[in-house]
Amino acid sequence: MSANQDGFGVVTALVRASYLVNAVYAESAREYGLTPQQGQLLCVLMSRSYGMGELSATLGLAKSSLTGLVDRTERNGLVRRGSDPDEARAVRVELTERGAELAKEFYAETCRRVEKLPAGLGDDARDELAALLSRVVLDNDVPEVFMELDERH
Repeated sequence: MSANQDGFGVVTALVRASYLVNAVYAESAREYGLTPQQGQLLCVLMSRSYGMGELSATLGLAKSSLTGLVDRTERNGLVRRGSDPDEARAVRVELTERGAELAKEFYAETCRRVEKLPAGLGDDARDELAALLSRVVLDNDVPEVFMELDERH
């Protein structure tokens, strides 16, 4: 694992970048009265409701851990469970009105903070970074845990 011209190899750079993004995410979540996991749950549910099985797979959580997360978030009035019209015994999780409002604010603030991380890069380098990271994400079939932001507008 050789280092690039700036001193980090790909493994170190990816791990440290992941740590950096997670730290920003956690700080933003704290300021909104959320745990990082609750923030992630809200961001996932922004686009649509999910069944518990889908959520478990998307968030990479065991069903018991997911149940606890949904329970706590539901007690805070941010999500609700509902019936699944396609499966009588299945449960779907969706944002409440309050949850949708908080998710939108949390998402926007978290994007604003993450956007600052590569501030030292020029436009070409940012585009190259986005292309390379996109390739890694797509090659590894990462679930959509954060909506795609149209950064050109």
